[in-house]
Amino acid sequence: MAQVPASLGLAMSPQGPKVGDLVHVTRAASVQFIKPIMCRVIRVLDWTTYDGWCWLDVYELNAKGDAVARRSIFVRPVGLKISG
Repeated sequence: MAQVPASLGLAMSPQGPKVGDLVHVTRAASVQFIKPIMCRVIRVLDWTTYDGWCWLDVYELNAKGDAVARRSIFVRPVGLKISG
């Protein structure tokens, strides 16, 4: 699994993400993320879903921090590494 640089100040959070958060999405959040990605949260969707899961609208970021794609992702918030 890819390591998150300590300088990003990311930590696993029992609380869900909020708009503007920087999130590191790994297999801990959903098995579809074999290759971890960094994202900026645009919106936390209030769709009905399974307990412990949520839908997020995010911008996927490249290594420089530039947005390269807009995505809707289905994740377990407890598995996200979040930085405000």
